[in-house]
Amino acid sequence: MTAQRIYDTVADDFSRVNDLIIKRLASDVPLVEKIAHYIIESGGKRLRPLLVLLSSRAAGFTGDDHLKLAAVIEFLHTATLLHDDVVDTSDMRRGRSTANARWGNAPSVLVGDFLYARAFEMMVELKSLPIMEVLSRATAVIAEGEVMQLMNIKNPDLTEDQYMTVIHNKTAMLFEAASHTGALLAGADKARERALRDYGKHLGLAFQLVDDVLDYQGDAEAMGKNVGDDLAEGKTTLPLIHAMAYGSDEERQLIRQAIRKGGLDELPKVLEIVERSGAIEYTMAKARQQADLARACLDTLAPSAQKDSLELLTEVAVARVS
Repeated sequence: MTAQRIYDTVADDFSRVNDLIIKRLASDVPLVEKIAHYIIESGGKRLRPLLVLLSSRAAGFTGDDHLKLAAVIEFLHTATLLHDDVVDTSDMRRGRSTANARWGNAPSVLVGDFLYARAFEMMVELKSLPIMEVLSRATAVIAEGEVMQLMNIKNPDLTEDQYMTVIHNKTAMLFEAASHTGALLAGADKARERALRDYGKHLGLAFQLVDDVLDYQGDAEAMGKNVGDDLAEGKTTLPLIHAMAYGSDEERQLIRQAIRKGGLDELPKVLEIVERSGAIEYTMAKARQQADLARACLDTLAPSAQKDSLELLTEVAVARVS
């Protein structure tokens, strides 16, 4: 109910963004449209474009260019999803087959490239060098985050600081870019620009930390993916880092071997260790800390329905089950 209140704040804008997204997916190549529509319409929450709409309005924007900016952000996000699923060899996302599982890796990668190109085409139409600078840098940082994560697959020695860098680059960066460019579009002063930029960063970190908790404690049907997928792929996330730090030598070795091996053979034992070590509580505390930091960033904004929704979003971030 709380989540719906957030979307209701910008309901008309949100509907117009969805229409624009569909319109700008047009291509003379049928397979491009088919795959792009499939992934765009796969039931995502559209959180990043929502951030553009809320941030720009909360900063006082009154025009229509925020719709195009929101669509750009969604195209960038969708392109990364297509590429991620190929890299991770994922066969399920949001409860249904991934594009690469249905059409193969090559078409998925190429349609991801098309979405990047369309995003930058629309970005140019905004005629804002500062916005182009933020989004160009964000795209590079996200790619670096993907490579960092790939380099650390099956690496049980990843530290908490290294992990936080990876999730900032891979996930939080686009949240940060969405709220930051919303502020830039509105012509916000430097204080509000920095506040909205940092709000997005902390919100994105909170969302990713909760995602990592849900991988060990979530509902597979609600999440649209299987519990333990991160472990199966050999990903060292904060619950495992904490469990290795505070478990017994035997437990630490079991988790290290499970990460190096990948797969789900040791999942029941790993789940027990994660629960017993307090790793879930620790990771959730970190998520709440990031949500609190995000909420504090909003103090510089004038009262508005959009500001209230941004505050509510920090609550939703740590209360969700999918």
